[in-house]
Amino acid sequence: MTPANFLSIVAHKKPKILIVDDNPTNVELLLAQLRSFPYELKTASDGEAALRSVEEDPPDLVLLDLMMPRVSGYEVCQKLKSDKKTQFIPVIVITALKELEDKIRAIEMGADDFLMKPFNKVELVTRVKSLLKLKELYDDVDSGESIIFTLAEMLEAKDVYTRGHSERVARYATLLARFIGLREGDQELIRRGALLHDVGKIGVRELILNKPEKLSSEELAHIRSHPARGCEICKALKSLAPVLPIIRHHHERVDGLGYPDGVSGNALTIGPRIVSVVDAYDAMTSNRPYRKGIAPAEAIKIFEREKDSGQWDPELVTQFIKMIKTETGL
Repeated sequence: MTPANFLSIVAHKKPKILIVDDNPTNVELLLAQLRSFPYELKTASDGEAALRSVEEDPPDLVLLDLMMPRVSGYEVCQKLKSDKKTQFIPVIVITALKELEDKIRAIEMGADDFLMKPFNKVELVTRVKSLLKLKELYDDVDSGESIIFTLAEMLEAKDVYTRGHSERVARYATLLARFIGLREGDQELIRRGALLHDVGKIGVRELILNKPEKLSSEELAHIRSHPARGCEICKALKSLAPVLPIIRHHHERVDGLGYPDGVSGNALTIGPRIVSVVDAYDAMTSNRPYRKGIAPAEAIKIFEREKDSGQWDPELVTQFIKMIKTETGL
């Protein structure tokens, strides 16, 4: 295969730009300015059409007029930026409005940049290229994360005993984080860390993961390597840096007798402490190769009896018990 053929296979797709304006003259002007560049250009004549277009075929950038009938540019921008599926699509507002309060309002809605009408072609092209580059970098990071999350799902799919475990742990962890009053951003980080907490088991031999008999000391050491392995898998992505403590420390104990690092007390951050509690609960109430799961009420009794044992944060256990009793009616 020649180098030229290889390059043609890996060539990037054309960035998609959506132009949203109810004035056909403005749309034609923007199209004329951008046609000479390797972009796929689409148009929408109002806010409703713009939102439909984004849902059907998400663009890489939106050029958005503010003053439109029915659904304004402000509303379009707010909806795009409040939806997790579209929040990272860059939005450049193009408007004739010159009042400071209009600019502030658009910023509050989440606009990434501004161009005032009449705009300069060089300025338009420069800002478009800059934001498309940022979008490309985000997509690269997002693809890397998707691969790791897919690996975690594939791991669980192979084993009937752990299938759904990480999703349940993520759900309980998010509920507990909300129950104790953590901010939404912290709740999301804890959810992501919980989803990935066992990803290191990809490097653990299946015969050991599914062994119904008691593990030997060597086998136990091998399976206990999964938090450090998971951390190694995920640390290459800077976007996952905030959740690495959850992945590495979810088997630590507040008394310092856990693994792999023997972290204890206040050095053990809130994320791993939450996931440690909910991971134990799901392990107790789920079937495993070596035993049947117990009823939630029995698990709660164990927590009540062992909450001061040094394994978990006793205050978090107390809050978790309250939460589970509220949720299940125990």
